[in-house]
Amino acid sequence: MSAVLSRDGTTVAFDRSGSGPAVVLVDGAMCSRASGPMPALARELAPSCAVYTYDRRGRGDSGDTAPYAVAREVEDLAAVIEEAGGSAYVYGISSGAALALEAAASGLPIIKLALYDPAFTAEAGDPQEKKAYSHRLGELLAAGRRGDAVELFLTTVGVPPQAVAAMRQQPVWALSEAIAPTLSYDDAVLGDGTVPREKAARVAVPVLVLDGEASPAPLRHASAATAEALTHGRHQTLSGQGHDVAPEALAPVLREFFR
Repeated sequence: MSAVLSRDGTTVAFDRSGSGPAVVLVDGAMCSRASGPMPALARELAPSCAVYTYDRRGRGDSGDTAPYAVAREVEDLAAVIEEAGGSAYVYGISSGAALALEAAASGLPIIKLALYDPAFTAEAGDPQEKKAYSHRLGELLAAGRRGDAVELFLTTVGVPPQAVAAMRQQPVWALSEAIAPTLSYDDAVLGDGTVPREKAARVAVPVLVLDGEASPAPLRHASAATAEALTHGRHQTLSGQGHDVAPEALAPVLREFFR
């Protein structure tokens, strides 16, 4: 493990593997550099890229300086990119895709950006529903009910209650509870939940927006809408893939785009 300091003094832990052009991977909700899709993807990319996986603040070995702000997470990514040589290719998935898009729109030195299943909706839904989720999540976290906060998130994104009940009995549930407060960070990154079209239009670099043939329909619609909103955006669907995209299916597409 290595670490850099973000602008506000927060320690950001990262791993580097491989050699070649720098690629930074940005996790979605409930994931870290030790738990989630990025370690396997890093292994696939390492033969041709210098791959940086990092713990977003509040996760794994990274610090967490209050108060939280989305701009601080952008600064964390900026610190990793600076460590990677001052510019990098960036890939983000789900809410991590939303954070990566935010970073690109803010002018970070990103050469090209790839997004998978950005966790937006193509059109505005009921704003009260989003507000209710944010409020309830905040209540549960403030009360120290981390397990219930994780359950709220999982059921909101479509995991059946019976499956969540089974997950709560597994040893890995403790890891989920440990980073439960970061669910509110992802909630902040997503804003009102809809594709941020004006922000996307400010991104000046080429962007590949990916989804899977078996990804949930709302995410597929959001991917297409995100690509359409970008000045230099392209949309591509990976055959046979869902939200849990296989690294061996994703890596060749990223290598080709980042080449």
